Amino acid sequence: MQVILLERVAKLGQMGDVVKVRDGYARNFLLPQGKALRANDANIKSFEARKAQLEIRNLETKKEAEAAAAKLEGQQFVVIRSASDAGALYGSVTPRDAADAATAGGFSVDKRQVALKAPIKELGLHEVHVILHPEVQATITINVARSAEEAAIQAAGKSIQQLAAEADAAAEFEIAELFDEVGAAANDDDE
Repeated sequence: MQVILLERVAKLGQMGDVVKVRDGYARNFLLPQGKALRANDANIKSFEARKAQLEIRNLETKKEAEAAAAKLEGQQFVVIRSASDAGALYGSVTPRDAADAATAGGFSVDKRQVALKAPIKELGLHEVHVILHPEVQATITINVARSAEEAAIQAAGKSIQQLAAEADAAAEFEIAELFDEVGAAANDDDE
């Protein structure tokens, strides 16, 4: 199906381009979301008449998105989830969870704006892209932790696995010292 793009669509084209796309993509995504029109003579004439308006509207929304991206860029949001001792989540953090965390932090973010390659399934700091406009995106950090204290530790740069390894090493050192003291006392008794 041939369509006229009403805004920039990633990996497809710029505003005003006439492109050929699969019928389902056009019917289920581009047309209902107002991102394109069917490319027929009436729609092409209509687009040419509205082109200036669409470009002005696009510039305005792009400026608003750039202002929001400047505020949102680099922000860190905490998501509390239950997880195993190894750091694997019981469940996952989805785009909805990331959008809810950003909204709770005072930003207006919709789940459709959050771009995750795959759901987050482990504790730690994860970079997430928020697409505010087809030409503007911001990067935020999602801090997935089991508690607020754990989130503060992760934000400081330590992972839960590192802390567990340090605690295990300290416990082994204490046990070794205890056995050394017991062994020294046994040697004293033998003499």
